Amino acid sequence: MDFDGFYRDTSRRLLRYAYGLTGDPGEAQDLVQEAYARAWQRWRRVSGYDDPEAWLRLVVNRLSADRWRRLGVRRARAAAEPPLPPVNPPSEDVVLLVRAMRELPDKQRRALALHYLLDRSIAEIAAESGASQNTVKSWLSRGRAALAAALDDTRATVTTEGARRAR
Repeated sequence: MDFDGFYRDTSRRLLRYAYGLTGDPGEAQDLVQEAYARAWQRWRRVSGYDDPEAWLRLVVNRLSADRWRRLGVRRARAAAEPPLPPVNPPSEDVVLLVRAMRELPDKQRRALALHYLLDRSIAEIAAESGASQNTVKSWLSRGRAALAAALDDTRATVTTEGARRAR
């Protein structure tokens, strides 16, 4: 039997078997793919076995056991490490800035993020976006103006609401 015919005849059964071992369809597909890759590399020898499919099941068993072993090592390592310190919630200014950034057009938001958060120059942003430097300058200028207006509106609203609640 050739490898293609062997694959067509056995792949569904082997996938069901791997799924039964792992309980995860994606992981089962990965195990089966790896098992068939190994069988294909050794096909001349594997095809001579009395039951080549049994050899594939053995490979899937071992790969599955290795997976569980790796997961156990990861869990043990994670349990041995001290927990990360709690992260402080973002300040009100950060929340307002993120909300205002979401309202900007994509190109302006991207230009602002590249320029101010990643310290990219106007020339670098232009090269990355495929726009001219003047266009990038325009995006930055318009984006800053829109942010300023949005933040002024938001702060005015927050101040007015705070004054109402205080009454």
